[in-house]
Amino acid sequence: MLGILGGDERCPIARGLDVLGEKWTLMVVRDALLGSTRFSQFQQSLGIPREVLTARLASLVEGGVLERSSYKPEGGRARDEYRLTEAGRDLAVVLLALGGWADRHRPSELRSDLAFVDDHGDPVEVAVVASGSDRVVPLDRVTARLDRPAA
Repeated sequence: MLGILGGDERCPIARGLDVLGEKWTLMVVRDALLGSTRFSQFQQSLGIPREVLTARLASLVEGGVLERSSYKPEGGRARDEYRLTEAGRDLAVVLLALGGWADRHRPSELRSDLAFVDDHGDPVEVAVVASGSDRVVPLDRVTARLDRPAA
């Protein structure tokens, strides 16, 4: 597995970026969330070079986001398919948040055909909820801090 970015294993963002920080990686996860499982499906959707896709799929398997299994089409050779693990499915909220951020801060005149919906088909959005309660916290009231022990 890759080393911790910035050398700080305590930082959850650095640990996450070790798995997800390469170009195209989150797009592979997006396509897996949309149902792609085969190399050819990812490559057709994304249009990236084979060697780049091979590397991204391998790093996502190594990072526990995808699991690889073999299948053999009738009359064909054995091939790999990739399915999201629980950790991979949990990334739906990350992509939902990233998409919401882009809609607010990097808008496009083109309408997206990507939608995140609940099991009733209703659109969903990300909300920040205070730990241990149902209280929604407005984003302008959220800050980051370091809780490091005193030296």
